[in-house]
Amino acid sequence: MEPLFLGEASRHRTALSDLALELTAQSTRLRSELPDSIAAALATLVRAMNCYYSNLIEGHDTHPVDIERALANDFSAEPEQRNLQLEARAHIAVQTWIDEGGLAVGRATTEQGVCEIHRRFCEHLPPALLVVEDMKTGEALEMVPGAYRTRDVQVGQHMAVSAGAVPRFMKRFEQAYRTPGRLDRIFSAAAAHHRLLWIHPFLDGNGRVARLMSHALLLDSLDTGGLWSVARGLARAEGTYKQHLQACDLQRRNDLDGRGNLSEEALAEFTRFFLETCIDQVSFMRRLMEPDRLRDRILLWAEEEARGGRIPGKSRELLGALLYRGEVPRGEVADIVVASPRTARRVVSELLDRGVLQSVSARAPVQLRFPAELAGRWMPGLFPERERK
Repeated sequence: MEPLFLGEASRHRTALSDLALELTAQSTRLRSELPDSIAAALATLVRAMNCYYSNLIEGHDTHPVDIERALANDFSAEPEQRNLQLEARAHIAVQTWIDEGGLAVGRATTEQGVCEIHRRFCEHLPPALLVVEDMKTGEALEMVPGAYRTRDVQVGQHMAVSAGAVPRFMKRFEQAYRTPGRLDRIFSAAAAHHRLLWIHPFLDGNGRVARLMSHALLLDSLDTGGLWSVARGLARAEGTYKQHLQACDLQRRNDLDGRGNLSEEALAEFTRFFLETCIDQVSFMRRLMEPDRLRDRILLWAEEEARGGRIPGKSRELLGALLYRGEVPRGEVADIVVASPRTARRVVSELLDRGVLQSVSARAPVQLRFPAELAGRWMPGLFPERERK
């Protein structure tokens, strides 16, 4: 599976370094532009978005509204949809663990880290999603969370390494991506993404593990705060994404195509595509979260809801203050909405019930929340709209 990395001697390195530096600058700018509490609320919504798009690549369409329902233990009565909700909840749990530092300090590309991603994801799946059908024999195979596969597999045209060789290849994988340099860690998010899929260490779930691993690498190397997701970009360009992955499976073309067994040029092109996709997603989120436009969209929604009697008339003032300050102590709400303490408590209570505010306790400050069902109004284009059933 060499080359595993585009080293200093690679002729592709300079152009890709420029992209990595641009990505670093864009991601840092997005993080610095948002108050901490707004960033935290956005990161929660981005987890649902990331889960939605990652599962969509696998052919599983579980909308973020349905994902939020699952997180609140509100499951569909239809067994297949319920299973997909449980799958989404498992994905969210793993990404939350990653975002809270579960794979910090270079653990994302270790054997232990990769297996833990798979274990944490699979151990909460319903039994029906732990059974994989052998495409040739039709045999039902049970997947063991966190365990390497024990049989050979073929993915499309690619015959993955033999089951007996998986541990040896994963040891080399861990060794190769133990890279201290920041640019090297950013490149690794793309290169390791493909090489893990090429090894195909698990019977199933490799795509999700690879995307969660790349998320962890970008979180570690760029300090993204979980404010954007490469999965959205990969899903929106799914055909191109899969073409690049297939091209990276190909052997070296000629003497100008690196010195490994696999094509260095294909790996460089995938890395370019991956970094450009990341830059595009950061730029999209920066436009979406541009303060004045975000404020206009949310306050227009508040005016319309207040006129319809669906939220208190004083809600607009509180939401405006939250967009500016990030969080507001409950004792200051009455002054902000220019009303009695009793009316202020009612405004807070109804907005909490509506899901647009959040608070860690009954006395803690209130913060803005970005509910998936309002994303179409507040953050258009983040994911497809769907009416709440």
